[in-house]
Amino acid sequence: MKLREFLVKAKKATYANEKVKEIKIKGGGKVLTFSKGKFRYQDKYFGTNPFYGEEIVLLNRKVIWIMNYCGQAKNKEVYAFLKKALKRVEKNKPFRGPTKFKEGKFEYKNKVLGNMGGFIGEEKITKNKKQIYGGHYHGGFVK
Repeated sequence: MKLREFLVKAKKATYANEKVKEIKIKGGGKVLTFSKGKFRYQDKYFGTNPFYGEEIVLLNRKVIWIMNYCGQAKNKEVYAFLKKALKRVEKNKPFRGPTKFKEGKFEYKNKVLGNMGGFIGEEKITKNKKQIYGGHYHGGFVK
């Protein structure tokens, strides 16, 4: 299995999955994990509004890839829609959600520069064309 394929599976199985159980950790954070073959994924985050987190991928117990992220919403209703957008993570850019996703009054937009080795991105959610959420992320390979 390749890293991109693994990331897509891991992201869909963790935060974007409505049925996933989060494990509480010291300091008030939560962690979600997923493993397949020699890969292990860990998503650890703190807070809800704003929130800050880190995704780590290990191969044979060695960290090979990391992404840090943060975001803030104007209200809590945005998080259900954010999970729907994140469930549509794309294999060619397995960082957050797709470039665009729209459902009803909500629209998600994601811009990213770079590639798996090094990237920076920004995501926004609007409701009735007014921004109600903004987030940033960055990361890449660990050597």
